[in-house]
Amino acid sequence: MSIADGGIPSPNIWHHADVYELENRAVDPDGLIEKAMLAVRDWAGANVLDLGCGTGFHLPRFAATAAKVVGVEPHGTLADAARRRAKDLANVEVRQGTAQKLPVPDASVDVMHARWAYFFGPGCEPGLIELDRVMRRGGTAFVIDNDGSRSTFGRWFSEYYPKIKADEVERFWTARDWQRTALDMGWRFERREDLEAVIRIEFKPADAEAIIASHSGTEVDYAINVWSKTY
Repeated sequence: MSIADGGIPSPNIWHHADVYELENRAVDPDGLIEKAMLAVRDWAGANVLDLGCGTGFHLPRFAATAAKVVGVEPHGTLADAARRRAKDLANVEVRQGTAQKLPVPDASVDVMHARWAYFFGPGCEPGLIELDRVMRRGGTAFVIDNDGSRSTFGRWFSEYYPKIKADEVERFWTARDWQRTALDMGWRFERREDLEAVIRIEFKPADAEAIIASHSGTEVDYAINVWSKTY
């Protein structure tokens, strides 16, 4: 396993890629994130950068209409998995690298997508400088992140990740002229055991068990923000 210089460890997918796959399948079952993105900028015929692409879950969807898709992932094993997933997609390439040092040319990206990857507010300034370099004029960058101010998942997130303040994150993005689209999506699992497995990779052991004990069923209401900026 190799990690690109400067790669910031992810507590979930880096160590539990199989369980994170279950999470990807359960997130946003009604496709609200994609609809919100398309309302701002369509990627049909565009050059797309999927930053922090993990095992490449979203690459095929972008590739269906984009001219070219580049997935960037710092974790070598995950990048290899993304290449396997995209092996039959002629317009997709996966490169190992980081948000702070993107392996793409200047002014080459029309649409950037980062979903729960690197851009979590204060501290991600080096990655934002790189976006200034690689985004084309008229291109749009999207960052999908949690909204800890509301929803069941937001309550869990704000309680068990108290260092991440929803109001501070919002001030960070709005001060840099990013636009906020607030969404109420959710998790919808086929099996209770899959929901429990995902909770256990997203929270510390004791916190996860407290959440599991307090929540029944296979669905969770979940508020997020889609942040966007057109360059």
